[in-house]
Amino acid sequence: MITVGIDCGAKNTKAIVLKDGVIVGKGLCLTGFDQERAVDNALNQALEDAGISKGDVAKIAAVGFEYRPVNADIVVNEFNAMAKAGHFFFRNAGTVVDVGAEGSRVVKVGAKGEVLDFIMNEKCAAGAGTFVESMSRALEIPLEEIGDLALKSDNPIPMNAQCVIFAESEVVGLIHANVPKEDISRAIHDAMADRIVSMIFRLGMNEDVVLIGGMGLNAGFVEGVRRGLGLDKLYIPPDPEFGLAVGAAIVATASCGAER
Repeated sequence: MITVGIDCGAKNTKAIVLKDGVIVGKGLCLTGFDQERAVDNALNQALEDAGISKGDVAKIAAVGFEYRPVNADIVVNEFNAMAKAGHFFFRNAGTVVDVGAEGSRVVKVGAKGEVLDFIMNEKCAAGAGTFVESMSRALEIPLEEIGDLALKSDNPIPMNAQCVIFAESEVVGLIHANVPKEDISRAIHDAMADRIVSMIFRLGMNEDVVLIGGMGLNAGFVEGVRRGLGLDKLYIPPDPEFGLAVGAAIVATASCGAER
């Protein structure tokens, strides 16, 4: 059976093709102002990558929409997609964390990949990827390098600001005080990680902890969360930014079976 999962995020739209429980195609493009076009582009990329036509797809599921997009048969709740994705990649997943461009969510997961409880933060960018993007501009460091830079620091510096605007001012102050950039980078990532760790502890942590979303690619953030939770390891799937799309495709597959 072939299904497709689509995640229309604030920054990027992702699509994956799932064939008999195996990911065989992926597509990614900027979301921009036209969600439908972004969905079309990501979907076509994924289908081309998989070497199949749209007519071969049994069902398409989408996540990240407040309405049903033209290309989708069903819309999947983000928390359900998170739980299914975490369980798909790691059968012992107990907590799944999704940190994207503009929001962060934590789900407690049952033994069968079901949602037991959840918590979310979408009101402040300081708990999402846009925070790191803003800080990389303030430090004049490429976004793809700022996470690795944080790993070079062994000097934790607390950041007091709880808002992106004030945090940027605080970073400028640290720069003017000649604080090394690696220490500032660690402070930035630790501040963001502290928000996520706080969410996890409020919900109640069940191991293993799985991290999906684009921030799973940021080594400084991952290390900050791991250190804050006191764990030896966080579980991160390949291409974690496709996590929600994978979860959506799994739900689509299950719905096909339920209709038989």
